Amino acid sequence: MSAQMRLVSFIFILALIWFSSCAPPTCYSRTLGLSKVIMRALNRTHNSSRTKTCAEFLPKMFLDVHNSCIRSKLRDFLYVTENLPTEYCRERPLIRLLKRRVRTLYSIITRACYRDLVFYTDDCEALETGNISPRYSEDRLEHVIEDA
Repeated sequence: MSAQMRLVSFIFILALIWFSSCAPPTCYSRTLGLSKVIMRALNRTHNSSRTKTCAEFLPKMFLDVHNSCIRSKLRDFLYVTENLPTEYCRERPLIRLLKRRVRTLYSIITRACYRDLVFYTDDCEALETGNISPRYSEDRLEHVIEDA
């Protein structure tokens, strides 16, 4: 009888583990995952021989979902991709896929997860340079120098 109880307990634990991995993604996990997918697609767009000339028109972008400037950066990126100078660039499958993913991320951030995301920084320059490390502003730097 105890062997059957152990077997039932084991099956119950396995079922619990399996069902817990089936949970739907949260807003945060969805935006984080989609931003990583977009960065890989953007990198592939810059490195592909078919889209390298089109990628020169795209603004530099390093996505950080914790930066409050991400909404304006995504909006600007969508504007550029929708208004690329040549029809060839607008119709490339990789560019169209990138545009669709950026539009999806923008929609998730501005509509679905509007109040769920927490922004830790508002450094808009970090989304262009990729330098996400915290930097002191000039006023803060003066206080640090005076304290030393």
